[in-house]
Amino acid sequence: MVPYELHQNLPTSDELPCSDDTPVDNEDQNFIPNFLLFLLESIWKNRNDWFFGVDMGIYHTTGANVRIPVVPNAFLNLGVERRKQGKSRKSYVTWEENDVVPKLVLEIVSWTPGGEYDAKRETCISLLRFIS
Repeated sequence: MVPYELHQNLPTSDELPCSDDTPVDNEDQNFIPNFLLFLLESIWKNRNDWFFGVDMGIYHTTGANVRIPVVPNAFLNLGVERRKQGKSRKSYVTWEENDVVPKLVLEIVSWTPGGEYDAKRETCISLLRFIS
């Protein structure tokens, strides 16, 4: 039997886009995640086993295309390095993080015309399926 390397042909974080280029449409979508990040950095300043991403893509292998990320307003991962190899992440790529998935995902939706609420709801449902 030939050993199969699951992550062998997956792109690296340097090969993946780091943003979906979708601007926030209200101040809460920017303020709340950054406020939570500030609090965590204060409370857990001596811990290096967590990562809190804000407006960052999460790449995973459960979808049809690994190059399409889920991009919540924020997410929290436990059990990963705070700074990966001494540098900042462009995006969160699960296969480069020992398949550690977020423990908390924050999505703040607006009720603006254009269906953002429904689209974000579907994104959250997809992400919940991915996490569970």
